[in-house]
Amino acid sequence: MKPIRILAFIFCACFVSVAWGQQPAATCINNWSEFHRPNMKRWNPCEKVLNVNNVGNLGLKWSYYTGLGSPSSPAVANGVVYVGSDDINVYALNASTGALVWSYTTSGGVASSPAVANGVVYVGSLYPDGKVYALNATTGALVWSYQTNPALGGVLSSPAVANGVVYVGSLDSNVYALNATTGALLWSHPTGAFVDSSPAEANGVVYVGSGDSSVYALNASTGDLLWSYATGNFVESSPAVANGVVYIGSDDNNVYALKASTGALVWSYTTGYQVFSSPAVANGVVYVTSEDSNVYALNARTGTLVWSYGSGDLWDSSPAVANGVVYVGGGITCTPDSCGPGSVYALNAKTGAKLWYTAVKHSVDSSPAVANGVVYIGSDDHKVHAFGLKKGRE
Repeated sequence: MKPIRILAFIFCACFVSVAWGQQPAATCINNWSEFHRPNMKRWNPCEKVLNVNNVGNLGLKWSYYTGLGSPSSPAVANGVVYVGSDDINVYALNASTGALVWSYTTSGGVASSPAVANGVVYVGSLYPDGKVYALNATTGALVWSYQTNPALGGVLSSPAVANGVVYVGSLDSNVYALNATTGALLWSHPTGAFVDSSPAEANGVVYVGSGDSSVYALNASTGDLLWSYATGNFVESSPAVANGVVYIGSDDNNVYALKASTGALVWSYTTGYQVFSSPAVANGVVYVTSEDSNVYALNARTGTLVWSYGSGDLWDSSPAVANGVVYVGGGITCTPDSCGPGSVYALNAKTGAKLWYTAVKHSVDSSPAVANGVVYIGSDDHKVHAFGLKKGRE
C-alpha cells in the first residue's frame, strides 16, 4: 500500500503450526483475500507450489494495463485477482490469464487494497470520492457504499473483514466498523490524525495505527478504546498480529512489538529510516522493510536481528511470506546521476539470500499477494503483473 506522503499529490481457513505452537486446521484455502491475509500476518501457509528451490524460475505470466499506477495491493480469491488503480477503477482479472472479468469506476483513485469475503469485494477510494465500496465479486455490481469525509482525503486504508463486519481507517481521522451486508455504520472511533494504516482484527480486538503517532487497540464490537501506544512519529504501517503480540512500524524509524492485551512494549528495533512497511510474521520471524533500503528479519520474541538484505531500492512495499520465501516490491533507485527501475524480489526466508529478482519500469509500492504458485503485484508502470513458474520448471 502506498504511504500518504506519496499520495499527497492529489480465518484464513488454516493455521499451520509455527514456532509458538499454533495448531493446524483440517483444510487450507490458498487464497490471499485481503491485505493482511485473514490470519493478519501477511503469510500464506497454504502455498506449496513456489519454494526456495524453484522460485528462481519465475517469469512474467501476464500483465494487465490500467490507466494509471496501481499502488493497491492485489487480493486473490477463487481464481480472480482484485486490485485498485489511481485511474479510479477497481479491476477483477482472471488469475490465470489476466483477462478482464469486470471493472467498477469510482470517483477517486483506488490505492486501498481490496478485501474479499462471502462473495463481496470491499475497497476504499480517495478524494474527491472518499467512499467505502462493497461490490459483487462475480459481477462488480454495487452492493452498497459508505461515505466518509472526502474533503480530508478519502480512504487509503485497506479493509479487514471479520465476523460480518468491515473495519477500515480513513484520512478523516476515524476508524470505521460497517455492517458487511448493508454498509450500516456500527461504530466509529476518532483518532488525532489521518488513518491510512489498515486495521487488523484478532480475538475481538481491532488494531490500527494513526497519523497522531499512536497505535490503537479497539473493542471490535463497540469501538471502545482498550489501549493506545505512543510512538515518536506517524504510524502509517499496518499491524500484524501473532501469538498475542502486535507488530507495527513507525515513521520514527522503529519496528515495535506490543503486547496485544495491554499495549505494553515487548521490544523495539531501530532501522536507519522510516518504516512505512507493514510486517509479515511467519515461523517466529518478523519481516519488514525500511526506507533505509533494507529488508529486515527479526526474531519475533526478542526483536534481535536474524538477517537483513540491502539494496538501493526504497521499500514502501510490505513483504509477503509463503513456503520459505519472502516476496517484496522495491521503489525506484536513484543516484546523483540517474534513476533505475523498480523491482520485485524473492528472498530466502531463513537466510535473506536473493533467490529471484525482476526489474519493473517504475516504482512498486504495491505489496505482493502469493497464491497457487503465482506472485501478483501492482506497479506505477500502469500495470498489474503476475509472475509464475516458466513451463518445464514447475
